[in-house]
Amino acid sequence: MTEIQALMDACLERGASDLHLSVGRAPVLRLRGHLVEIEGLPVLAPADIEHMARAILPDRNRTELEAKGTTDFGYAHGDKCRFRVSVLTQKGSRAIVMRLIPHRLLSFEQIGLPESVRKLLDLHRGLVLVTGPTGSGKTTTLATMIDWINRNRDVHIITIEDPIEYYHKHGKSQVTQREVGTDVPTFAEAMRRALRQDPDVVLLGEMRDLETTSSAISAAETGHLVFGTLHTTGAARTVDRIIDQYPTEQQEQVRSQLAVALVAVISQILIPSADGRGRVAAFEIMISNAAIENHIRKTETFKIPSVMQTSRRQGMQLLDDSLLDLWRSGRIKREDALERAFDRGAMDAKMGGGA
Repeated sequence: MTEIQALMDACLERGASDLHLSVGRAPVLRLRGHLVEIEGLPVLAPADIEHMARAILPDRNRTELEAKGTTDFGYAHGDKCRFRVSVLTQKGSRAIVMRLIPHRLLSFEQIGLPESVRKLLDLHRGLVLVTGPTGSGKTTTLATMIDWINRNRDVHIITIEDPIEYYHKHGKSQVTQREVGTDVPTFAEAMRRALRQDPDVVLLGEMRDLETTSSAISAAETGHLVFGTLHTTGAARTVDRIIDQYPTEQQEQVRSQLAVALVAVISQILIPSADGRGRVAAFEIMISNAAIENHIRKTETFKIPSVMQTSRRQGMQLLDDSLLDLWRSGRIKREDALERAFDRGAMDAKMGGGA
């Protein structure tokens, strides 16, 4: 029997991003993007997983696990670190996936965010979206942005998360953090209530349904700075995803609203570093201007990348340009850049061909 506390220690000590526990295999860590079994540990049996799940499962999540077969929550490993935990059912047995939440906030320089993103944090209204696939570092980026506002502006920040991952102490700002499932039943309900709680800045952990998305856009329109996340890659795709949530008869109106409310899309992915010691973030950054507003209104989102390409002086950049810069500086390998490029052929040509 392997105790889960020791496995969490191993995850932290070895710099893993995730811990996987499932029946029929020894515990597995995700190290620098790769899954690796922890050597010397036994294959896990159903009873092992059940025992470990019971050791960390909050009482409020037991009913959800039994009813739905899965439940998610945050777990503090003493004062060492926190994990985002998903306990699930597969082939009739329990499994556990734990994502390590970094115990310290990173700076803009450590993440690699450019100055154009920092300038967004001085805004008093608008919708800022941080997008990317699962595990791309969206939560860490948002936490760094909220921390900057907390330290530099005297505003009321409300975060709505499932679960709360980074704890923010009151700084120059007042910080209210609400956890979905514990402090409030749903994202949509939390968003409705937030507008009655004198917010200046709202962080919406996930725009997972139409009601929540509509509330976020309305809040951004009415004088609040709203941060949200979506599991999309690229600015144009993000705009299309939002619009596509709405019924056809509402989409024209929503395009007009979004054209005004949306101030930036920051899309990011993580790539293995060239030295194999970690991962590096590549960013696509769209900062709205008159041309982009016009393309959103006119259903011409396919033209947004061209505007971004010619607007680097405004702080914009395409993901492929970010990948190219990282490769030229020796921070990532050629094949990793090509694999993740939107236009592989153009990227290959800029690299000198040969792929």
